[in-house]
Amino acid sequence: MPDASVEIAESRRANLARSTLLVMVSFGLAKGISLVQTFIIARAFGVSADYDAFVAANRLPEVIFNLIAGGAIAFAFIPVFTGLLAKNETRTAWKTASHVVNTVFGLTLVVSAIVFVLSPWLVSTSIAPGFTAQAQAQTSDMMRILLVSTLIFSISGLVMGILQSHNRFLLPALAPIMFDVGILGGVIFLLPMMGIYGVAVGAVIGAAMHLGIQIPGLLRVKARWFPEFGWNDPNLRRIVRLMIPRIADLGLVSLSTLIIQNLLSRLGEGATSAYDWGWRLMQIPETLIGTAMGVVIFPTLAALSSIGDETGKRDAMSGALRFIYIATIPSAVFLIVAGRTLISILEGSAFDATATNLVYSALQFFAIGIIVHSMLEVVARSFYADKDTLTPLFAAIGGAIITIGFAAVFSGALQRSSSIQFLVPPVSSGALLSFGVTRFFATPEGVGMLALANTLGIAFEVAVLLWILRRRWHSLSESEMARTIFKTAAASLIMAVAVVAVNAAWNLLGLSGRGTLFAIIQTAVEAGIGGLVFIGAAYLLKMDEVKTLLAVVLRHLRALPLRSRAEAAT
Repeated sequence: MPDASVEIAESRRANLARSTLLVMVSFGLAKGISLVQTFIIARAFGVSADYDAFVAANRLPEVIFNLIAGGAIAFAFIPVFTGLLAKNETRTAWKTASHVVNTVFGLTLVVSAIVFVLSPWLVSTSIAPGFTAQAQAQTSDMMRILLVSTLIFSISGLVMGILQSHNRFLLPALAPIMFDVGILGGVIFLLPMMGIYGVAVGAVIGAAMHLGIQIPGLLRVKARWFPEFGWNDPNLRRIVRLMIPRIADLGLVSLSTLIIQNLLSRLGEGATSAYDWGWRLMQIPETLIGTAMGVVIFPTLAALSSIGDETGKRDAMSGALRFIYIATIPSAVFLIVAGRTLISILEGSAFDATATNLVYSALQFFAIGIIVHSMLEVVARSFYADKDTLTPLFAAIGGAIITIGFAAVFSGALQRSSSIQFLVPPVSSGALLSFGVTRFFATPEGVGMLALANTLGIAFEVAVLLWILRRRWHSLSESEMARTIFKTAAASLIMAVAVVAVNAAWNLLGLSGRGTLFAIIQTAVEAGIGGLVFIGAAYLLKMDEVKTLLAVVLRHLRALPLRSRAEAAT
């Protein structure tokens, strides 16, 4: 008879895979819409000064949202609000929610108004000092437009937390899709009339749709709003205390982002755009894997923490990380070996060879970052589940120092590279490596090194947090995780060989360079064959996580005809 703890662990692993799959589907739909608008924007602007200005304009509004109404409030608000509901203190819960919404919106309004007035000065001195005067004016104007979306998100983000606290996930899952639909509408209908400003207006429309789709959910849970700030509310003060370390954590991330943006603005036209395109492409698998897993695992970790089940927490987090490894490692490898084809789909004829190299340079280093960024989604939540928001802050300080330090060093190397003289030809392997690295820094593709700086900072942060968790939880099932990493890496390398072989065959058949349709077909063939090879290798290597995930998928696919017949009968 199987051990009960083993059955519980297996059941939890299957539930985790099923829930993650459902969240991934909703995120995937949002990313699909996002890809369409990205495709159109890339073809319209490519790697240009206009798109540089839009990316830079979005930095500060995004920082305001993250610090005031983003991840900080979610991790602090949901536990307190849920606790009040669990105690049947419904009126107190809604008063606290009202106090939080009113305070956050008021603070966001004040900060946004200040930024609105000072935007020309902020752009020219801090955000994009390397831009031309015209590009700085564009950046300032679009920043003022995007601040409207920040105000809307200050409410909408809290509404998501309220609905999730009531275990209502459908509308919060649809909200990001609505945001991307709004941007897509701006891209399709406003871009021809307004140029790059149409994308900014589309973002405002998308933010309004993000909030609007969730209003029926508020009505369903019978939400109540009290027109008061309630700054004497002890629950509000508790939320603020929990938020402070998380705000500082996000502040460090925002500071790193702004410093890198400052450095990018000094590397010439297209550097900012290329960095952003690489980040966007990396975010597709990172969101589908890391963010989805983080959303699913957080309630489980919090519940296990509340009852003091250390073994359960360790098993849940270890299982989540193993699923992340088997998804992110092959994703990273695929982006590296097939990245140029993906970029050719994105840009069409908008990028020249230099621009393509610039984007690919950023992409290949961000591809490595998929793994550590996804891990951070789970590892950091392990601390938040234990109501520890200070330790992730200390780790983030170290990560920010690593990111900013390497970014400054790499940027300085780029600026000095033009004066480097090659006195000795690269005859040995060591000299060849040195020559290659120096030549790399001497080209615009070196913007990828700023992406590497970001990856190194996050990797440091994850390593520190895992080391601390291992000491607290007395183990992290290291042997199982190491075995999963080794097997996944082996299967991914086999997959890479298959993808490279397909690419070579495609070139031999003369099918390369025939336009977007052929590039899409090539990517689909490479992904299909690569995926099948990876799954086959995983089965030969006896990777249980892959078997569990496939079993869940097949179970749902078999259930679809039954559901269809049941729906038809009713």
